[in-house]
Amino acid sequence: MNQALVAHNLQLRKIRRVVAIGALGTIVACGSGSAANVQNENATGVSKNNMGTSKSSAVRSESAAAGVAESGSNSARVSGGTRTPVVLFFGTSLTAGYGLNPDQAFPALIEEKSRSEGVAIRTVNAGLSGETTAGAVRRIDWVLRTPADLVVIEAGANDALRGLSTAAAKANLEQLIAAVRHRQPTAKIALIQMEAPPNYGVSYTSSFRRIYSEVAAKEGLPLLPFLLAGVAGIPRLNQADGVHPNVTGEKIVADNVWKGLKPLVAQLDRGAKQG
Repeated sequence: MNQALVAHNLQLRKIRRVVAIGALGTIVACGSGSAANVQNENATGVSKNNMGTSKSSAVRSESAAAGVAESGSNSARVSGGTRTPVVLFFGTSLTAGYGLNPDQAFPALIEEKSRSEGVAIRTVNAGLSGETTAGAVRRIDWVLRTPADLVVIEAGANDALRGLSTAAAKANLEQLIAAVRHRQPTAKIALIQMEAPPNYGVSYTSSFRRIYSEVAAKEGLPLLPFLLAGVAGIPRLNQADGVHPNVTGEKIVADNVWKGLKPLVAQLDRGAKQG
C-alpha cells in the first residue's frame, strides 16, 4: 500500500513539473517574444509602461526603436538632385502611437502632411512606451545611430504621471539635448511642451510646465506647443485608458506638432550630398 502511494506521488510530481515547465515556456514566449527582444530591452533601458500596459504596443514600440538602428545608412533619400531630410521623433508611447497602427501615429501623419504641403520629410518614430526622462537618457545614444536633420524630443509625460522630481526631469532634458549635439552636431533640435496631470497640485504642475520653457530658453531651442492640446481630457478623442489619443485625437496631435514644426522643416537642407 505504502509503495503504491509513494509511486503515485512521484508520478504526480513528474506531471506537475512538466506542466510547470510548459507554463513557463508559454510565459516566456508570450511575454518576451524572443531572446533578442529581452536583449533589446536591456540595451535600450526600457522601463515599466506607466502610460499603458498593452503587451502588443510595447513590443511594437521596441520594434520601432529597433528600426531606428537598422535605418542608419539610408538616412535621407535623394531624388532628382534633392534629398529628403530626416526628422527623428524621440519620445514615449505618445510618440510611438500606443494602441494605433504605426501609420496612424502622429510622426507618420506629419510625413504625409509634409509631402502634401511641398516640404517632404522622412520621419523616424523612436517612441518607446513607459519611458521616463531618465530612461530616455540611457537610450538616446543608441537611437542617435540614425543620422537625422532634425530631432524632436517628446519626454517627461511618464515623469509627470509618477510625480517624479521636476529638477531631475529638467536635468535629464538637458542631457538629452547635449547627447544630440555631441552625436549629431549638425542636427537641429526641437522640444515639445508637456504638462503634468492636475492631481499632483498646482505647485507641481506649474513647476513641471516651467521646465520646458526654461530648458528651451537656456539651450536656444524652439519649443513646440503642448502635444495634447485640444485632446487631453476629452473622452471622445482618447482611447479607453483616457490617456492616449484615438485615431481622431491623433490627427489633432499631428496638427499641433506640424504647426510649430513646419517652419523648421522648411529650413532643412535639401541639397543632394556629394559622395
